[in-house]
Amino acid sequence: MKKLVFTLFAASSLIFTNSAVDAQAAFNSNTETTSVIESSHTEQTTTQEVEPVAAAKATAKSGTFKTKYNSNIRVDAGTKYKVVTLAKKGTKVTATHQKKVGSQTWYKVKAGSKTGWILSTLLTSTSAKVVKASNSASNSAVVSAALALKGIPYKFGGTTTSGFDCSGFTQYAFKKAGKSISRTTGTQFAQSTTVSSPVPGDLIFFANTYKAGISHVGIYIGNGQFVHAGGSKAEVKSVNDPYWGKKFHSYKRVN
Repeated sequence: MKKLVFTLFAASSLIFTNSAVDAQAAFNSNTETTSVIESSHTEQTTTQEVEPVAAAKATAKSGTFKTKYNSNIRVDAGTKYKVVTLAKKGTKVTATHQKKVGSQTWYKVKAGSKTGWILSTLLTSTSAKVVKASNSASNSAVVSAALALKGIPYKFGGTTTSGFDCSGFTQYAFKKAGKSISRTTGTQFAQSTTVSSPVPGDLIFFANTYKAGISHVGIYIGNGQFVHAGGSKAEVKSVNDPYWGKKFHSYKRVN
């Protein structure tokens, strides 16, 4: 009888020992699986964190839009950036630059007193009227006349070849090309029509330079460049110039 009890106890111990080994093996197996999953997750998270979302270079963009929905305007192009403001549905915004982030296009916009980036698909164009394409021959003449004035000194209030201010420069170049425009930056802005796709000979306006609001004007000459009387003389500059790019407001056309 004692032998039978001992045999049963030994068998029971063996079963318990085997069960414990199986449980430990199962635990180790689960631990390994969990480690693989966490490692994979960590790799994925690291990739997302170092992805250069805003590495793309911004280029000039112009146009007036409205938000289709309540939309976030952010510090930079990408959803990981801080929200500057929430633009309610129907908010009117003015685009100044654009940037490609992967397959998405983001616009830098002005919404009231706020400036930031918004996904282009959240916007709809608000072109109020159709703008006729300007005459290419007269536009070419405007560009030629303006480029011929390069190097003439800047002079506040100047309207002649002894010295130009910005609007005196544009008025003179247009007059040489047989087109009449008004004298000041503000009145030239008022008499022209906003265009989203500029052509050489269109006016280009800037805001908040030496004063608040529309304050400077030049002539777009194509390939992302414009000619103007600014600084110390009449010269050609890039629309993406570090200074002028930040001050860009819009392209407008005189018909």
